[in-house]
Amino acid sequence: MTDNQEKVIEPSNVVELPDDIKPEDFPDLLEKTLITFNDGDVIEGTIVRIDRNEVMVDVGYKSEGVIPSRELSVRKSVNPKDLVNEGDKIQALVLDKEDDEGRLILSVKRAIYEKAWGDIQEISDNDKSVKGTVIESVKGGLIVDIGVRGFLPASLIDVRRVKELTSYIGEEIEAKILELDRQRNNIVLSRKAHLEQEQSGERKSFLENLEVGNIKEGKISSIVNFGAFVDIGGMDGLVHVSELSWRHVENPNEVVKVGDTVTVKVLEIDNDKERISLSIKQVTEDPWADFELQYKQDDIVDGEVTKVVPFGAFVTIGKGVEGLVHVSEISVDKVDSPELALAIGQKVKIKITELDIPKRRVNLSIKQADPNWKDVEEKKNAPKTHSSQSEEKQEQKQERQTVEGVDESLENILQELKERGIGNS
Repeated sequence: MTDNQEKVIEPSNVVELPDDIKPEDFPDLLEKTLITFNDGDVIEGTIVRIDRNEVMVDVGYKSEGVIPSRELSVRKSVNPKDLVNEGDKIQALVLDKEDDEGRLILSVKRAIYEKAWGDIQEISDNDKSVKGTVIESVKGGLIVDIGVRGFLPASLIDVRRVKELTSYIGEEIEAKILELDRQRNNIVLSRKAHLEQEQSGERKSFLENLEVGNIKEGKISSIVNFGAFVDIGGMDGLVHVSELSWRHVENPNEVVKVGDTVTVKVLEIDNDKERISLSIKQVTEDPWADFELQYKQDDIVDGEVTKVVPFGAFVTIGKGVEGLVHVSEISVDKVDSPELALAIGQKVKIKITELDIPKRRVNLSIKQADPNWKDVEEKKNAPKTHSSQSEEKQEQKQERQTVEGVDESLENILQELKERGIGNS
């Protein structure tokens, strides 16, 4: 505790004693040997007794000094025996030379407080960080012991969101001072600002040693709709959705998950903005290189449905090349809902109807993979012949005859009912 105190009042109790001391001179001589100090001074003494509610200190005064337990620390409800031991040297501020009971009242907390405020003001003025221990979790943040009680809001604990505040209790942290108001005894801290400043220096150093083309191993730290961020050991880099895979990806969650270990290639480094662009697909084999050698237009090959969309389905061929089967190419019959006609993972025979290697685009057809698809479609769309029209007329005639027969029978029944006098009004 002695390192955190202001200048300590030195004892002024050394006196020259005369050779002819008389008994009646003892009270005056004793008074001269006592330490002289005033309220507000910081003095040093030795702990002689520790009780639950107070600590007794010998400071060379006419009576022992008393430090109430609440004046030992900025922490609440402390046990004095957990903080000090008998025989320890301790510095304390004089609160009252003589209270109503004639006792010398001292405060370690106030001595530290006075010294701490001076140190904290200097740290704040020089934009440095202060160290302290988290002692409490309160609504909206943490209380940090930095000689005085500092408040650390939950939103400023870390660069990432913190859910469990109590896990920080007892931990020593370093933070920036955002607000300082001695009159209101108010100090607001930011560990996040300290970490960001610290990480900024580390990022600059990391970027200086990073080169375009480097291959790095990292972990997926977060996923957004336009890609995924990968921690490559010094900072996070972005893998754009277009660089996640050689195949078409709409949702990054289709190919990666948070925590996945991945190998990436450094595509671009922006030192000013401290940004890194990465690629996962470029450290894997380009399936188009093999596809160009093995496949050509009009080939009929095996494929697997990887995605179904309202306008058709995506089918993978070979080692990962993905092509589109338009809804009109799924079947010779009209298909309104591709998801009802095809399922993800379904194996299908497909025909390569269009192939554009430079643009990496391939169009496919399931219906054209059937050698007889044209005959089926032509028959389905063929105009009606004379014989078929005659047959249709014959069918219509038979239908009319049936209806007429029914009508005639009903007429006969009604006539008979009339003759019998049934149904007449």
